[in-house]
Amino acid sequence: MLTIGNRFPSFRAKGVVSNDLAGAFQDFDERSAAGKWQVYFFYPKDFTFVCPTEIAGFAKLNAQFQERDAQLYAVSTDSEFVHLAWRKDHESLRELPFPMLSDLSRELSEQLGILEPGDKVALRATFVVDPEGIIRFVSVTDGSVGRNPEEVLRVLDALQTGELCPRNWKKGQETLKVA
Repeated sequence: MLTIGNRFPSFRAKGVVSNDLAGAFQDFDERSAAGKWQVYFFYPKDFTFVCPTEIAGFAKLNAQFQERDAQLYAVSTDSEFVHLAWRKDHESLRELPFPMLSDLSRELSEQLGILEPGDKVALRATFVVDPEGIIRFVSVTDGSVGRNPEEVLRVLDALQTGELCPRNWKKGQETLKVA
């Protein structure tokens, strides 16, 4: 699995950005948000139970991620057409403010080392990537356990300080000073 200090891999993906079929799909790659922090959160499958709770949780915090010059991307191995159908079907996903990327080829999930061997779906993984394309945070949880978008935002805040941050540090608090 790629980890902290590794370069986030090159990729090409179709993303769903709206529910209007005429403008729903856009092409994305690792340079789509060049110069920004990027948060990729992978989830196993559309039309499931835990995944929409996380996606909606990230959506509620999207403005705060944008304030920190960070672009969110939801990613699974489902097709862009399945993403679109799910967005239209699930009330909490209809107005998502960030793209849902399709890793249908599974190349990105495989390059990252997060492709589940049995079902060949992405593990529930999060990657925070700095503006230079370097992975600065990785988290993977069991498929049955949803992640905490607030914690990802807290980690982003800590990374952006460039300082040493103690346990449970939050934006606005003092960082650690080395004597």
